[in-house]
Amino acid sequence: MTKLIFTLSLIIFGVLAGYLIQILVRGKILQLPLTLIQLRVSLQKTALLFVMPVTIMSAIWVTNLTSPTISTLPIIGLSAIALGGLLSLLLARLFHLSKPQTGSLFVCGAFSNLGAIGSLVCFIFLGETGFALVPIYKLFEGLFYYSVGFPIARQFSPDQQLNEKFTIRIKNIITDPLIFVTVSSILIGITLNLLKVIRPDIFSNINSFFIPLGTIMLLISIGLAMEFKSVVRYIKACLMISWIKFFMVPVIITSIAWMLGLGDIQNALPLKVVLILSSMPVAFNALIPPSIYKLDLDQANACWLFTTTALLIVLPIQLLLLELF
Repeated sequence: MTKLIFTLSLIIFGVLAGYLIQILVRGKILQLPLTLIQLRVSLQKTALLFVMPVTIMSAIWVTNLTSPTISTLPIIGLSAIALGGLLSLLLARLFHLSKPQTGSLFVCGAFSNLGAIGSLVCFIFLGETGFALVPIYKLFEGLFYYSVGFPIARQFSPDQQLNEKFTIRIKNIITDPLIFVTVSSILIGITLNLLKVIRPDIFSNINSFFIPLGTIMLLISIGLAMEFKSVVRYIKACLMISWIKFFMVPVIITSIAWMLGLGDIQNALPLKVVLILSSMPVAFNALIPPSIYKLDLDQANACWLFTTTALLIVLPIQLLLLELF
């Protein structure tokens, strides 16, 4: 219960702090040296390019990587992302959604908040060893988003200029600093682990501080751009995405992970990580394709806000299920 309250408190504090800053700045009560967009980008870059890579590297450094079963985690993570997108497209067709709504629903179903919220939940519920498996699970996340997710979303854009060479998409992936830094931190951690270099004790304290810090920075950046006005209008889409995110994907993906034997090693730690990460809410970057490709941005914003708020119900259920493993 203490872990649950602490997790929910951090999430609520981060989002509301960002939203409060947004209100104060827009009401001209608070003046900042940066615009809201500049502040949001600065927080995201600092968290994603410095704080989180340090925690990823140091956590993997001391993780047990000897089990071959662990190698299936990236494939399981990729499968969860693809499954969420596929189910979204099927529901969009079933309910005869427009092209902009279909594209928006697709990215909401595929893109999950594995970094800010997923890593925090794994760290608090499962400790540093659980957190260390998060970057392994989401290893192909960025690759899928840029090479598959964004191009599919563009196919539903009313804009007719949709032709983008495959080589350009690959170049964007390779040169993306976030992907480069994340993959580098994973490789450094794995190298130090396999070389059996003893990790200094100070890294344990660094992770205990940096993991919540990085998450709060990302959540504040989310609050800086949060809007509430469209949830009621898109309640059907919100319920569809919630059904996908919190039921279909975790049930199917966790079952596959169990059949692959992830519940038989490390006291079922990998299986617990899969359960948590396969049932995360819509990612904030799911709002990017609707914005740049002229899809239904209000629908995406509503699904993001609704599923994030639903964590108040989802996290207690997760904690109960984890006790059964």
